[in-house]
Amino acid sequence: MEQQQKKWFIRCIGLLAAAVAAAVLLVWLVDPLFHFHKPFPFISYNLYDERYVNDGILRHFDYNTVIIGTSMAQNFKPSEVEALFGGTCVKATFSGAGYAELSDNIRRALERNKELQTVIWTMDYNALIREADWGQYDEYPTYLYDDNPLNDVSYIFNKTIWYHYVLKSLLMTLTGTPSTTMDQYASWDKETGYQHIMANYNRWETRVDMIAGLDAQAKAMVAENVQKNFVDLVNDYPDKTFYIFYTPYSIYYWDFQNQEGMMQMQFDAEQIATELLLECPNVKLYNFHDQHDIINNPNNYRDKEHYSAEINSQILEWIADGKGLVTKENYKERLEQEKDYYLHFNYEQMFQP
Repeated sequence: MEQQQKKWFIRCIGLLAAAVAAAVLLVWLVDPLFHFHKPFPFISYNLYDERYVNDGILRHFDYNTVIIGTSMAQNFKPSEVEALFGGTCVKATFSGAGYAELSDNIRRALERNKELQTVIWTMDYNALIREADWGQYDEYPTYLYDDNPLNDVSYIFNKTIWYHYVLKSLLMTLTGTPSTTMDQYASWDKETGYQHIMANYNRWETRVDMIAGLDAQAKAMVAENVQKNFVDLVNDYPDKTFYIFYTPYSIYYWDFQNQEGMMQMQFDAEQIATELLLECPNVKLYNFHDQHDIINNPNNYRDKEHYSAEINSQILEWIADGKGLVTKENYKERLEQEKDYYLHFNYEQMFQP
């Protein structure tokens, strides 16, 4: 009797161990977040949660060009980058990210992928006047971002991962559903136009006096923000090329700055950032604030900041053609023209019926 109980116990332990081993093997094989290896061609993958998928993309995919940025970069199409610039491109966007989060992920990509040569990087214009370490995401899947195998249990034995990723990939594979493409990944197709902008815009009815500009403390904060998150990184990789551009917001964003008296502060921050980046020979800095036909047309925007996918495509063409390139020779003139235009623009006309 005792011998039978012992055999039963050993059999149960063996079955449990086999089940655990099978679970580990299945997660490793499917690996829907690409934590262990690059995607297999015989498995279909659903790419949708940026902060869970991006590190795997940057860690294991084959590429020499990367698009990285906030929601302002989500509608970029890597296929268009490849057509314009050549090479192989992936996209890793982080909606709502601060400069620090983007910089950290680019650095990890550069450390892991020696073939990476070109970075196309959004510099969100509304994030210039912030602390260098600003971020808004406290809960982060850090177990996916480090190289510690011990905390991989949070990935392998995670019911959310199993339900939303592993089983989803298996179902897609069995039904013949193709994987999410890099062009489709993180992209959005939302209605644009005046009524959609106004639905998300609370305009101050009374315009306040314009603040003269940034004080010394704020200027130092902007300089630290740009230095730590952009300049230090690009200087560590002098053989790489970084295409960085100020995100071209709509005229309603500029109205917001005007109504709240913050526009001159924004121009001061832009000048600080521009002068720091122009000291980096491997940075190609672009500014599209003079593309008034785009900026003044509400049909190009879903709110005061976010432009449509057509504008993402246009930005890539501008960059490839060198249009909007900022240099040491032209940046002061460009900035003065920008100030003159937006400080003296008749914003009320944008609200006429």
